[in-house]
Amino acid sequence: MSAAVRVSNVAGRCLTYSCAQRTLCERALKRGMDIAGALFGLTLFAAPMLVIALLIKLTSRGPVLFKQERSGRHNRRFKMLKFRTMVKNAEALRAQLVGQNEQAGPVFKMKRDPRITSVGRFLRRYSLDELPQLLNVLWGHMSVVGPRPPIPSEVVQYDWWQRRRPSARPGLTCISQVSGRNSIGFEHWMEMDLAYIDGWNLALDMKIMAKTVKEVISGGGS
Repeated sequence: MSAAVRVSNVAGRCLTYSCAQRTLCERALKRGMDIAGALFGLTLFAAPMLVIALLIKLTSRGPVLFKQERSGRHNRRFKMLKFRTMVKNAEALRAQLVGQNEQAGPVFKMKRDPRITSVGRFLRRYSLDELPQLLNVLWGHMSVVGPRPPIPSEVVQYDWWQRRRPSARPGLTCISQVSGRNSIGFEHWMEMDLAYIDGWNLALDMKIMAKTVKEVISGGGS
């Protein structure tokens, strides 16, 4: 497959890499599917999202939505939306829990994170906290399928071979989300995301979306 040279700025340094090249038709079709999927999802889940917002507001202090800066395609930063599943000062408390991180690499994962609220735990189990990201998809920050958007401070810690990951638009779900999610190691996670970038096609996206629906229904979230 042909490759296109890209230059990305990571921690003030220019990184040159090659990524799989897509035709204009393929890119337009994927974007069209993203817009259609986002509009369909927002219409389908409008009522449940209102109920979720009300439950969050009634059971814990703080805003309904959690906005966090993430790295998008070619490391362009954007505010990713989620329903708030943690206590109001969760970001400040994270420093106290670093020693209990259960995931290797520059990411933080903790199965029994004490910052998560009771409602938040349910939302995470069924991935309902991710629903507001349909707006990010509609606005063009994200795609329905693609590597999950990392926190900028994590990207600067990537090994050289992992820094090709931001060459694709981040997504709501990807191979790693339906292949063990938190049970897989960081390097294997990166390998799967890069394999998706290199082998992307519409059939693969449809397959991942189908597996995601099955995973969500079974309650296989974080």
